[in-house]
Amino acid sequence: MSKVPPEHDPATRAEAWLGDAVLALYVREFLLAECHGHIDGETFVQLTSNNFLRLVGNATEVEASIGRAYRAGELPLAYEWIRRELHPKMLMRLHALRSARQRP
Repeated sequence: MSKVPPEHDPATRAEAWLGDAVLALYVREFLLAECHGHIDGETFVQLTSNNFLRLVGNATEVEASIGRAYRAGELPLAYEWIRRELHPKMLMRLHALRSARQRP
């Protein structure tokens, strides 16, 4: 019996939809802190894109993991998951984006 890919499984998609919202809030708070209150929509898109999430695994499954953590423990548990799995990569991507912007 074959397993349905995460992006086609209704339960996983529902968890991912919730996880996407939690991730968006986390990244906005992260960017406001890292960018000293400056709103940076371009970097927000970079840090929430499926391409970025694929650094950890299947993008839908990554968002679903955040959604499951949220359901299990609300924001504190979901934020802990993001800090552990994504935050180090966010810092590296933010540094790379800042370096690229400084080049002529």
